[in-house]
Amino acid sequence: MALDPIGSPRAVLVTGGGTGIGAAVARKLAAAGDRVAVCGRRQDLLRAVAAETGGLGLTCDVSDASQVSAMVEEVIRRFGQLDGLVINAGVISPGGVAELAMADWEEMVSVNLTGAFLVARAALDHLIRRRGAIVSIASVAALRAASGMGGYAATKAGLTMLTQSIAVDQAHLGLRANVVCPGWTVTEMADREMAEFGAERGIAAADAYRLVTALVPQRRPASAEEVAAVVAWLLSPEASYVNGAVISVDGAATPVDIGTVAFDPRVSLSAAPAGTSTPSPDR
Repeated sequence: MALDPIGSPRAVLVTGGGTGIGAAVARKLAAAGDRVAVCGRRQDLLRAVAAETGGLGLTCDVSDASQVSAMVEEVIRRFGQLDGLVINAGVISPGGVAELAMADWEEMVSVNLTGAFLVARAALDHLIRRRGAIVSIASVAALRAASGMGGYAATKAGLTMLTQSIAVDQAHLGLRANVVCPGWTVTEMADREMAEFGAERGIAAADAYRLVTALVPQRRPASAEEVAAVVAWLLSPEASYVNGAVISVDGAATPVDIGTVAFDPRVSLSAAPAGTSTPSPDR
């Protein structure tokens, strides 16, 4: 059983806990003996995860300050403490700065960034009291720019710096705050993206996953459970001196030198005119 510093089961809140990485984190923590609360906007999914983990499912829009305050108060009322916070709630809308709709930009900022701020602020005193830990789920998009993802990348980069700022400000009080940046991960959200991406190219979703990870050195996407394992470690006493860290869980994708991609035997160059050719992964 996972215990806090004084020997009782820890209590952890996971935002965006109804599906994907958030649900995998909740399962991982519950299996280790933690008491888990999951929150999100889809009540049916939250109930399923709460039933599976023996935890608490709370409907909450993290971009609404009053809902966030009520949620944290309910966690404290039910558990009496808060030892860990996993900031995972997020939305994504594709588009670069030139074409991204204002409404999409505002939604990503309100959920991915403002929502993280509101949850962290509401939970901070409780976490400090328990010398607890925060883990934020960002993305490799926070570290590397990609075509047509300017809004999402900006909000995830903001989340990363927000989390590091919390670490710097609160470390002397015993709080730790770290960031996990997953690459392609098999989740319900990614499945939908791969279905759409594959349909445009006449390939199945499984082949779409293989295509988008063709240049990832490990040559596959992560599972949600693999990301959850890193999150669980960062919340644990074993990571007691890891603070303000940004950890990629991406199969070594971010270290790749794009200037050498053309030398990769899996890549073929098109016959486009000089200056316009682009490497494309062989299928």
